[in-house]
Amino acid sequence: MTDQPISFKDMCLRFDVTARTLRYYEYIELLAPIKEGRSRFYGPREIARMKLILRGRRFGFSLEEIRQWLLLYNQKGTREQNLVWVELADRQLKELEKQRAELDGTIADLRALRDSSAANLDD
Repeated sequence: MTDQPISFKDMCLRFDVTARTLRYYEYIELLAPIKEGRSRFYGPREIARMKLILRGRRFGFSLEEIRQWLLLYNQKGTREQNLVWVELADRQLKELEKQRAELDGTIADLRALRDSSAANLDD
């Protein structure tokens, strides 16, 4: 990774997000770009934070949970941040496993109904 800041447009392209999303992340203080006039530039810290934000969203965490977790690094350091991360991850894993079980049940029900309907077509 380069230490050269990247532009607002390049940040959107790199992470495949809209300008609106990037401005919103700044508004809720997830990102703090370098501002030069009306231009915004994102350095290594913001690029790393964006990776964490998107990964957290993919895992199902709310933006507020991600924001609070990122704040811990500056407030209490890496150890406390990691402790909270483990707690959040444990909770989210349980939720995802519950969702998977519900989805598996729904798929089984749909498959059975589909198979029953297909069998009726043969009659």
